[in-house]
Amino acid sequence: MADVARARKLADRIKVIVAETLEMRVKDPRLGFVTVTDVRVTNDLQQATVYYTVLGDDAEHASTALALESAKGVLRSEVGRQTGVRHTPSLAFSADAVPETARHIEDLLARAAAADAEVSRVAAGATYAAGPDAYRTKDVEEDEAG
Repeated sequence: MADVARARKLADRIKVIVAETLEMRVKDPRLGFVTVTDVRVTNDLQQATVYYTVLGDDAEHASTALALESAKGVLRSEVGRQTGVRHTPSLAFSADAVPETARHIEDLLARAAAADAEVSRVAAGATYAAGPDAYRTKDVEEDEAG
């Protein structure tokens, strides 16, 4: 359990270091408006996956991915210098799918809301097929009257 807590703590530290280094030291023009969203470190602290998002179109996503790969050495050196761990984890970059997933969920919710509105619209003017009380029989009506 201590390994998991240590990995999580190191991941949080790497997230801050990578974000600050990208902002302050990496001057690659291909680097778009990138945000480091999460970092996951293996329990043996050997590998770290850095998740990021990029504001822009597909071309900016591709150029940012190339810029991150070329800056990997600088970023890993900075992580090693600032964390002081014996073995600096290797860095891998992965585009975070959260924005696309959130957009897809929002589209699904909008379609569900439109379908609900259509059902409500149709139900507002609807009447029962067998009248207002389909289970009421003629015999019951006569008993109640007489």
